[in-house]
Amino acid sequence: FLRSLICIYTYVLLCAEDYTSITSAKIQVNGVHLHYQQTGEGSHAVLLLPGMLGSGQTDFGPQLQSMNKQLFTVVAWDPRGYGKSIPPSRDFPPDFFERDAKDAVDLMQALKFKKFSLLGWSDGGITALIAAARYPNLIHKLVVWGANASVTQEDVRIYNGIRDVSKWSEKVKKPLEELYGHKYFAETCEAWVDGISRFAENSDGNICQQLLPDIKCPTFIIHGEKDPLVPQAHAEYIHKHIKGSRLLLMPEGKHNLHLRFAKDFNREVENFLR
Repeated sequence: FLRSLICIYTYVLLCAEDYTSITSAKIQVNGVHLHYQQTGEGSHAVLLLPGMLGSGQTDFGPQLQSMNKQLFTVVAWDPRGYGKSIPPSRDFPPDFFERDAKDAVDLMQALKFKKFSLLGWSDGGITALIAAARYPNLIHKLVVWGANASVTQEDVRIYNGIRDVSKWSEKVKKPLEELYGHKYFAETCEAWVDGISRFAENSDGNICQQLLPDIKCPTFIIHGEKDPLVPQAHAEYIHKHIKGSRLLLMPEGKHNLHLRFAKDFNREVENFLR
């Protein structure tokens, strides 16, 4: 019995140590105080880029907690207007992905990382694609999932299907309402739908298609075959246009495959980053 108690106590201590090893801070970048979380002591720096309305806290718990902290130093940021990087309020001018890409890279440079890898989910994947193309000398490796380089009319239909947050499931909605309050959450979601849908007016619905051939770093694209928000054709297009990239299809994966299948996801990504 005593041995069991000691084992339980040791496990609790290890969990507490793991949890408290995630630090949280703000740093001024491009006139905005950006919030980020950081963990690990490895020589390989990795930036986690969240999706629409996302933050390190809401989007990357299993990665912050479980990625190898001896190999990696993991940073998860809240883009301007998201998470705890408020003010300013989030807006969606035509260049909002380009703005996020510059903010993300400048954040890592402000934190004194000379070179780093990018892990981008959904909107964060689009931001990561742009950053890898624009700043090739700074990016070591790139992982994206749930991302798209263009917006089709079918995508616009999907986006309008999530415009009204009152129709979201409680599981997805609750943490975001707790983070933002209902009004900011609902209004920002509507603004995002309008902002990203405008790309459909461009030739071929272009967001960053022309930049994909400029991505020279090793690139790993992951896609959930049951993703209801991003059709598989987007992942295949990105794969086709980034020379030497690798595409992994997860048969049971949906849009949040890195949360639902965190252990498998982390293993695949860590093996790629090594």
